Amino acid sequence: MELKEYLKQHTAPSTADRYIREINRFFLSNEMKKIDIKTATYSHIITYIGKRRGEFKKSSSITCTLHAIKHYYRYLVEIGGRKDNPAQSIRLRDKRSREVQTQDLFTTEELERILIRKERYRILKNRNQLIISFLIYQGLANREIKNLELNDIDLKEGKINVKPSGKNNGRVLKLNAKQMYFLMNYLNEDRPRLIKAETKKLIITQGGKPDTGEGIHYIIESSKHLFPSKNLNPITIRQSVITNLLKSGNDLRIVQVFAGHKYPSATENYRQTDLEELKNQVLKFHPLQ
Repeated sequence: MELKEYLKQHTAPSTADRYIREINRFFLSNEMKKIDIKTATYSHIITYIGKRRGEFKKSSSITCTLHAIKHYYRYLVEIGGRKDNPAQSIRLRDKRSREVQTQDLFTTEELERILIRKERYRILKNRNQLIISFLIYQGLANREIKNLELNDIDLKEGKINVKPSGKNNGRVLKLNAKQMYFLMNYLNEDRPRLIKAETKKLIITQGGKPDTGEGIHYIIESSKHLFPSKNLNPITIRQSVITNLLKSGNDLRIVQVFAGHKYPSATENYRQTDLEELKNQVLKFHPLQ
């Protein structure tokens, strides 16, 4: 399979084209010309990223470059070109805005559409739908999903134990019927076939190892074509879930516990988002003269 074909199977067409351009720049860079690019190490890539960073005004541009390189080495791993992805553990520390952007929020119905997806590998179907369901039903953060362990799932009670993580409190949340179906199939059939070394982690990659969070981002990236005018990612999905709960009239304290927010003010920000959206609609349809 060619690289371009691989990228188009795993990303939106426009994203695939941009990644190809970034990968070609990577190939032609002075840093990479000195070595065999297929054998590049973590240090080689860090050096290249450092140089490219100075060429960009926006942090999103260097993020795109890094994602393109990560996809290239994922491709090599998949076709047997190398055993590891040297860019896998690279994380950018650029400050990202966490402000809720109303134009990037999704309705409950829109979030449900993400579950309807074609999978190239049948063995990953239940796992991927399970991951998406944790995002759209429980509003879990990426790190909370990757930290889930087998004993965090209570199938008998239909509940999931979410550990404290970063700025979020731990909590116990209900699972819905769809998730129980995904879980049973994944745990009984798919996970045993995927796993290569004993681990308590719930989410296992196609390579047989615990997911580091990259796979979760990748799954959502592959659904971006559903909403070309919006910024679809795990953060905007979580923001949408919390905002939709408040819009539905749920008590602030209940939503705070659901989201794992340590302070009510964090949850209150989402209610302000609703007011801001109303203001935008008023200005749009009844502009002040």
